[in-house]
Amino acid sequence: MDTMSFYIDGDWVEPAVPASLGIENPATETQFAQISLGTPEDVDRAVRAARRAFSSFSETSVAERLAFLERIIAGFRARLPELAHLMTLEMGAPITFATERQATVALFHFEEAARVLASYRFEEPMGAGIVRREPIGVCGLITPWNWPLNQVASKVAPALATGCTVVLKPSEVAPLSAMLFAQIVHEAGLPPGVFNLVNGDGPTVGEAIAAHPDIDMVSFTGSTLAGIRVAKLAADTVKRVAQELGGKSANIILPDADLRTAVIQGVHACYTNGGQNCQSPTRMLIPRAHRDAAFAAAQEAVAQVRLGDPLDPATTMGPLVSRAQFDKVQTLIQAGIDEGATLVAGGPGRPAAFNSGHYVRPTVFGDVTPGMRIAREEVFGPVLAILSYDTPDDAVAMANDTPFGLAGFVQSGDAGRARAVANRLRAGRVYINGATFDRSLPFGGFKQSGNGREFGVFGFEEYLEVKAILGADG
Repeated sequence: MDTMSFYIDGDWVEPAVPASLGIENPATETQFAQISLGTPEDVDRAVRAARRAFSSFSETSVAERLAFLERIIAGFRARLPELAHLMTLEMGAPITFATERQATVALFHFEEAARVLASYRFEEPMGAGIVRREPIGVCGLITPWNWPLNQVASKVAPALATGCTVVLKPSEVAPLSAMLFAQIVHEAGLPPGVFNLVNGDGPTVGEAIAAHPDIDMVSFTGSTLAGIRVAKLAADTVKRVAQELGGKSANIILPDADLRTAVIQGVHACYTNGGQNCQSPTRMLIPRAHRDAAFAAAQEAVAQVRLGDPLDPATTMGPLVSRAQFDKVQTLIQAGIDEGATLVAGGPGRPAAFNSGHYVRPTVFGDVTPGMRIAREEVFGPVLAILSYDTPDDAVAMANDTPFGLAGFVQSGDAGRARAVANRLRAGRVYINGATFDRSLPFGGFKQSGNGREFGVFGFEEYLEVKAILGADG
């Protein structure tokens, strides 16, 4: 794998203009690899290849596309340890988490796309005609660094399954796992131009993809501000835009829940992927009368976190991805202190045992009020805000008092009561009583958390256009 090349039209090619970027290991703060940064010329070359390939790939049979997916799945499984190892090096995910979650969940998307494709009805009679679903065309896919392979797979898998062709821009912060994935795709034997990868930064390559007149759809995962920019650039050519953006998810612990268990689970859920997780339950809402017990349980949970070398299988939390992310999280921790929240655990600065690496102290704030920055802004680090409420109605209102709406969480000893609260949350996905991930259910946001859905049949249909044919015979 030549990390200085781009994958375009079935081959690894040199960039149009030489420009390099070092890739840092966030645990050691040393550069261990380099990539090339692309230009609009590189994007245009990739789009031309994808456009040429679309005319024939869009006509392939379900059986042909299933065969391609199965070969990708086989290659993915064979190289899963390598993919996990690269993610540990490039963005600091502990190796156990990178293997069991980061890489494995990415594989799930290809397995799920194959499952949906095998039984999907692309044509069905309706009224006086037929409704036909066809691949939308050339898809520009822009993915983030926090789940560098999962987000690639959640877009590439349904795009290929539906017969679309792809131009992918992975995050320039954590691009190496995506480049190894491109090699897996190459070895699966897809026709040239069906899958293309161009590295680069958002303002150059990302914006060139969003604005390109020959791209039919852009799927973007990242910050809300960047998503707004993508949508504006895409509007001039009226292309479809699917976005999964920021989050500030609330975890409502109702009075009848097992408080200690719910708080401990909630802290660990907030800290998933070092807190660099868009749907993490970063606002914990507790009954005001249970304040002290909740703080004690949160301290107990923080004590269970094992900070350490991300290559150590026993480590449960590694460093944040970069110095910029470290600085942002430190600023918000200090804002919590300055605005009068109670520091329950953690706090500013690097943990005492670490002299290098972008490590952050797992932090919990209590007595947080809805107007504080740590209650309103997406921290994207291991920082939990605990807010107190008086009635469940107050909790729901507080949970919905945010510009975001990606996920919600409800804990209760009564399933019916939990469901009633879940129905009132303005969020695209709600987890009740620690429910686990389900790859077949739709994932996406309300409000400024985005539009469109990923995963399962809903994610599959994002890449299809709907055509009505009237007067057809059967």
